[in-house]
Amino acid sequence: MSTEKFTQIYQQLNKDNLELLGELYSEDVTFIDPLNKIEGLDDLTVYFADLYENVSSISFDFIEIKSLENSHFVTWNMNLAHSKLNQGKSYVVPGVTHLQTDENDKINYHRDYFDAGKMLYEQIPVLGTIIAWIKRKL
Repeated sequence: MSTEKFTQIYQQLNKDNLELLGELYSEDVTFIDPLNKIEGLDDLTVYFADLYENVSSISFDFIEIKSLENSHFVTWNMNLAHSKLNQGKSYVVPGVTHLQTDENDKINYHRDYFDAGKMLYEQIPVLGTIIAWIKRKL
């Protein structure tokens, strides 16, 4: 799997072309992010369908990619607009992805590291205000 293929597919991925996931991921992929752990390509496709349901726009600025054999690290900024978060306005969430590929050059392990508070909780009106207040106090 070339990291170029990964970045290209993620730049075009949306709710209408989730079949592209099959070009990247093995049938037995493990996908982990701060909110979920998904096992298998079918469940991953369902997860992405749910994620993209209320997304009005999403894009990634890929910053740096490092690879060593079948292990890859990708740093990125996700530009996201979601109808139910941040009043539908776009916002940026930085993150890192760790990928591992199998002998067929498909991703069999994908782990995202990002601040779930920045992505989700801080974008909810009342809860976001409370979290911002707590952060200032710390």
